[in-house]
Amino acid sequence: MLKPLLVLSCLLPVYLMAQSPTPLPPIPSAQHLAWHEKEFYLFIHFGPNTFTNKEWGEGNEDPSIFNPTDLDCNQWVNIAKLAGAKGIILTAKHHDGFCLWPSKYSSHTVRESKWLGGKGDIVRMLSDACRKAGIEMGVYLSPWDRNHPQYGTDQYNTIYLNTMKELLTNYGNFFELWWDGANGEGPNGKKQVYDFKRFEDSAFRWQPNIIIFSDIGPSIRWCGNERGIINSTNWNLLDTAGFKRGEGSPAMDTLNRGNVNGKHWMPAEADVSIRPGWFYHPEQDDQVKSPETLFKLYLQSVGNGGNLLLNVPPDRRGRFHPADSAALVGFRLLRDQAFQHNLFRNASIQSKPTSDKRLEQLLDENNATWWMADEANPVEINLHLKRPTRLNSIVLEEMIAYGQRVQAFELQAKLNGSYQSIFTGTTIGRKKIATFPAIETTDIRLTITSAKAAPILRNLSAYFMEGH
Repeated sequence: MLKPLLVLSCLLPVYLMAQSPTPLPPIPSAQHLAWHEKEFYLFIHFGPNTFTNKEWGEGNEDPSIFNPTDLDCNQWVNIAKLAGAKGIILTAKHHDGFCLWPSKYSSHTVRESKWLGGKGDIVRMLSDACRKAGIEMGVYLSPWDRNHPQYGTDQYNTIYLNTMKELLTNYGNFFELWWDGANGEGPNGKKQVYDFKRFEDSAFRWQPNIIIFSDIGPSIRWCGNERGIINSTNWNLLDTAGFKRGEGSPAMDTLNRGNVNGKHWMPAEADVSIRPGWFYHPEQDDQVKSPETLFKLYLQSVGNGGNLLLNVPPDRRGRFHPADSAALVGFRLLRDQAFQHNLFRNASIQSKPTSDKRLEQLLDENNATWWMADEANPVEINLHLKRPTRLNSIVLEEMIAYGQRVQAFELQAKLNGSYQSIFTGTTIGRKKIATFPAIETTDIRLTITSAKAAPILRNLSAYFMEGH
């Protein structure tokens, strides 16, 4: 099975004092390191659009249309846990301005709906369910508001801040605050000039450990598409000077790859929906992504060093549809099966130009231990298996607490008496899942052919994934 995740933010200082490699800036914060370990969590789009069959509401919907018949946040959380998701991010307010909590600063909320006689609060229900189940929660709070009469005025920035304060001070700690760059017209025909600096400063004041997502962070970045795919070259670094959220963002390719010498640690999050749409539409019940498709997306996001944010929209009852639930559980089963048996667990390991006992820490399945090469490149690591072994994937991990270093690497296997290339890659980062046609071998060679500084790796593991 996969090794248990450790709280790096607690363990890191001990190892820094004991070994103290020189970090290669920029480096991740403790909050970043905790975020990286989550890997996979759910997005939930839910609101009036669920009942109007729209993707983007107009903001003039009658609140009474929002009336789920059997809403159950515990069901969302239970399915999320069965899927192995580490958290849930809720669209507390989408572009239509409808608030899933009874905000004091809007008249377009669950309070004005028929649901529970106007006494409901989905943010409260979900935060309670997450806390009870032991998974984390985040919120999406759209700055664009197609309903609020003050949108497009200086006063709206204060109104938006007040709604954000309600969320960040009344419902416990959130692991992530999610912003997109949408900025259209409000009911008065005007667009808003967002005061994002004020928004950021306030969010960090109310919740210092929160991670903030957008095109340009300030904590993590969008991957540049809504297909759930991160480029095989993925730097956790980004330059943001001169860029804005939305239309002024960096190029999509830059967001997908990062900047090789970026000034800020800003890793990529890949968002994608389990259905063609982001909100529930009954005609899409037979278009839910299969477990196999979800696993492929996992390999193309988490397997390229980022995190996967998978949207699962509740239906008009306020529950996950059986088709979505089945796909999520099947996805978990595929991951568990794929990474159940680490074929490097009892391998012997050596390195060139030098080899030392610390090298064995690459195989100890401990996220807090690591090995550092004596020089930047080339670095060669040789692994020997006790018997011929069939495998089709190798997982590599850098100790990113000291920065992202590897620029290029190659994996070779001894086949028919000589080494042959089975995978060439660029970045590794927090995790690289290298997949290739199945081979049978006793010897694997990893060569790091280019690095910014002496590579620091924390884990190497190998697997045979059925059906891949």
